[in-house]
Amino acid sequence: MKNYYDVVIIGSGVAGCFSALHLPKEMDICMVTKEQLNKSDSFLAQGGICVETSADDYEAFMEDTLKAGHYENDRESVDMMIKSSAEVIHELIDYGVAFETRDGELLYTKEGGHSKPRILHFKDETGKAITHTLLVKTLENRHVRVFEETTMVDLLVKDEHCIGVQIESPDGLLNLYSKFVILATGGVGGLYEHSTNYRHLTGDGIAIAMAHGVAMKDLSYVQIHPTTLYSEEPGRRFLISEAVRGEGGILLNKAGERFTDELKPRDVVSKAIHEQMEKDNLPYVFLSFAEIETDVKERFPAIYERCLREGYDITKEPIKVVPAQHYYMGGIKIDLEGRTSLECLYAAGEAACNGVHGANRLASNSLLESLVFAKRAALDIAAREDTFEPVFLSSKEYQDGRELLEERREKLKGVLRNE
Repeated sequence: MKNYYDVVIIGSGVAGCFSALHLPKEMDICMVTKEQLNKSDSFLAQGGICVETSADDYEAFMEDTLKAGHYENDRESVDMMIKSSAEVIHELIDYGVAFETRDGELLYTKEGGHSKPRILHFKDETGKAITHTLLVKTLENRHVRVFEETTMVDLLVKDEHCIGVQIESPDGLLNLYSKFVILATGGVGGLYEHSTNYRHLTGDGIAIAMAHGVAMKDLSYVQIHPTTLYSEEPGRRFLISEAVRGEGGILLNKAGERFTDELKPRDVVSKAIHEQMEKDNLPYVFLSFAEIETDVKERFPAIYERCLREGYDITKEPIKVVPAQHYYMGGIKIDLEGRTSLECLYAAGEAACNGVHGANRLASNSLLESLVFAKRAALDIAAREDTFEPVFLSSKEYQDGRELLEERREKLKGVLRNE
C-alpha cells in the first residue's frame, strides 16, 4: 500500500476540501477522515456564509466582527478574511454552489451581531450545499486518495519537522509520510455532553499537536450557541439557525413574553437565555417563528421537518430551545498562511486559530474563515513544494500513537475546563 504523498490532509470538511482544490493538480494528496466523508460539521452549518457586500461595507463588517469577538481579534486576520471574501464567494459560485437570489441578484440575510444583511445562504442548509459541492470537485482529481473511517493517532516528527501522520484504518495501523500535513480536524464538541457537533469530533488534531509542543492560541475560547432544539435524549443537539432570529424569530419566557434582543452576539443571547431559564425554573425557553414575514417552510425546510418529527409545527407554535456548545475559537496557532510552529505542519478550519474570531465568533464567519485560510495554506504549500525532500522514520523512531490518543484527549478536555 502506498505510504508516501506530497500532502496529507486530515479532515474532509470545507477547510480540507478547499485546501485540496488549491494545491497543484499533479500533487499526490491523501485525505483522511475519521468518519464518512459527509460526516463533518461543515455539512451541518445552516445559516450561511458572510461576504463583504461592497467597499462601503468593509468598516461595518470589521466592526461587527471585532465587537462580537470582544475586540480580542487579530485585526490583520480579520482584514484578510474580509478582503478575500468576495473572491471566495465567486469561486464557490463557479464551482456550482447555488446561493439564494432575487431578480437575478444575490440575496443577503442578516443574523445576530451583524449591523446589516451580508450573509448568503441556500435555504437552511448552506453548509451542506457548499461542502457537498467541494467534495465532488475534490474527488474529481485522480491524484487524491481518500481514507474514510480512519483516525489520525499521531504526528510523525523528525528534526523538528512534521514528516507525516500515523493513522488507524479498518485495515490496521499505518504510517503515512508526506512533505506537508494539513490538520483540518474540526472542533471539540465530542468532548462535551451537549453540543451541536458530531460526536466523533473530539479535538484530536489539537490534542496531538499540543502533545508535540506545537504552539496553541486561545484554548479557553469555546462558543455556546443560544438556540438548539431542546431534548431530554442524549447525543448531538439539533441547531436552530441564527438566521431564524435574523429573519424575525423571537425568544419568549414561560409567560410568552419576549425577554431579550435576539440579534445581540451569541454569548450575550446565551447568557440572557440562561438567566431566563433560572427565573422560569425550566431547562429551556421558547422560540417563536410567528413574527417571520417569509414562508418559514420555504426558508427553513430542514428545521421545519426536524421540528415536525419532534412534535412541533413551527408555523403554528413556538419550540423549546436551549444553549449548547457549538464552536471553538481557539486551537492550533497559525499565521496568515496557515503555518504552525512546527515546520511543514499546517492547520485550517475550526482546529486552527489565527485570532480572526477573538473571544466569540460572529455568526456565519466560520465557513468564510475556513475557506479563506485553507486556500492560503494550500497556495503557500504550492510555493514551497520543491523545498523539502521525503523523510522517513526507522521502526525504532516511532511509537504506537493509539496508546496515547485517549490520554491526549483527556488533557485537552482538562484545558477546556480550565483544570
